[in-house]
Amino acid sequence: MSDARRTHRPDESPEAGAARTSFMNVPGSPVETRRQLLVKVAWMLLWMTYLAYPAGDLVNGAHGGPARVFGWCCLAGFVVAYVLLVIFRSQGGMRPRACQVIVATMTVLAVTAPFVLGDAFLTLFIYASVCVAIITPAAYALPALGGMAGLAAAVGLLSHSDTGDTATFAISAFLSGIAMTGLQRLVATMKELREARAAVAHLAASEERLRLARDLHDLLGHSLSLITLKSELAGRFMDAGKDEAARAQVADIEQVARQSLIDVREAVTGFRRPTLPVELAAARTALAAAQVRLEAAPELVDSWPGLADEEAGALAWALREAVTNIVRHGEGATVCTVTTDRSWEADGGSHAVLEIADNGRGPGKSQPGNGLSGLRERLALVGGRLETGPGERGKGFRLRASVPLRTVSVAPGSSPTG
Repeated sequence: MSDARRTHRPDESPEAGAARTSFMNVPGSPVETRRQLLVKVAWMLLWMTYLAYPAGDLVNGAHGGPARVFGWCCLAGFVVAYVLLVIFRSQGGMRPRACQVIVATMTVLAVTAPFVLGDAFLTLFIYASVCVAIITPAAYALPALGGMAGLAAAVGLLSHSDTGDTATFAISAFLSGIAMTGLQRLVATMKELREARAAVAHLAASEERLRLARDLHDLLGHSLSLITLKSELAGRFMDAGKDEAARAQVADIEQVARQSLIDVREAVTGFRRPTLPVELAAARTALAAAQVRLEAAPELVDSWPGLADEEAGALAWALREAVTNIVRHGEGATVCTVTTDRSWEADGGSHAVLEIADNGRGPGKSQPGNGLSGLRERLALVGGRLETGPGERGKGFRLRASVPLRTVSVAPGSSPTG
């Protein structure tokens, strides 16, 4: 893939580094750079195109000079207040009082302008209602929006505006506010989901640490106690002049120590071996920070119940390497798809297949890096294979890893969990 990388400082997390180099921030997260803030303000200003209706009325309407000056000042103040609200809401710590003052100012302008300039300026109530929905808690949003719609209708009637236009603007203000309330809830839900995924990844890592601690306690507790006992016996035999018995105890100590070293190495190897659930949770977090959506079935981790630890670890390494490639080199990628399958060989054996694909620009003419070469070697150690290349229709990058499925034998009279 391309050599362009999303880097981050050593003292910050990969998610923060990916968000720092991105033009857009994750929905619901605070804006971290000026560039992100400018992009967000630019997007928000696109919704101000509806102000073309009152602006056109100022240009083409039969308003006098003072009325036009007041109208342009009103529109300018309204836009400035709207932008300030977006800026305050985008910061890490929201300023409730400042936001309330801004929305109150917008409401005052929306109420005053129709009396001076006519029903064209009832459009301001739509934006004022949206801003009310932004700062109002969900429990009070419906009454507040109903009040804004009623206020728009009252201003329209008192300013002798057209009845049809008044009803249209009042209903539009209410529905626009309702839509913004739903969007606010959606953003809050997305934020909670991101936090939940991060918590799941953290709990999975903590569970692995607890497993290692339990294994080390079980392995070394008995062995060290035995070494201590035999050391005391060897010392007593040496004091009593029983050299042969002391040598026998020292030989036993050496054998127990060697076996303990082997057990510790096996336990640490199991700890270092990645697992599919942990890597899948980590992949969601990393891809979300890189603005890439992960599409994976919830039952993906249970696709092969009989998969041995070595083969499962190799597939987890494949998932980690594929996600790393997408985060670092996946220019233009917005979706990462993870699927599982089972393939059958000519000799009757079956393989578990894990496929990861993205919709980016693809690998181009670049050669495979050290990560893919190391992954190919890992898969070869367990009898697996690695296939890489463009995705469907020549778009993106596809990584396909397969490992043999071995039947897990259960001893007679014992339970599968034993």
